[in-house]
Amino acid sequence: QVQLVESGGGLVEAGESLKLSCAASGFTFSRYSMGWFRQAPGKEREFVAAISWAGGNTPYLGSVKGRFTISRDNAKNTVYLQMNSLKPEDTAVYYCTARRSSTITTMQVGYDYWGQGTQVTVSS
Repeated sequence: QVQLVESGGGLVEAGESLKLSCAASGFTFSRYSMGWFRQAPGKEREFVAAISWAGGNTPYLGSVKGRFTISRDNAKNTVYLQMNSLKPEDTAVYYCTARRSSTITTMQVGYDYWGQGTQVTVSS
């Protein structure tokens, strides 16, 4: 049974940091590219970051580039999203995703599995 379980969300003030984790199980993690998407209230779900299975390719949403860092630990079957200098506009539910491919995509339809999401709220 495939599971993606996100953790690390919460309520922080603008300028602070959070680190999201996503623990994966039920599939060969090292053969999947991983991604993070987010959905703010009343808005479409959007791509945030992704990482190839070897970790060499890491595209980001333009508005988070330089503030967010995606990483993975294949020994722990876990992907992370370090979020620094958080802004109120980063408030959203953050979803972890898995794609059975060595290539990266920013399209939601390109991902095979999704987590249940974790809420991140940034107050001004």
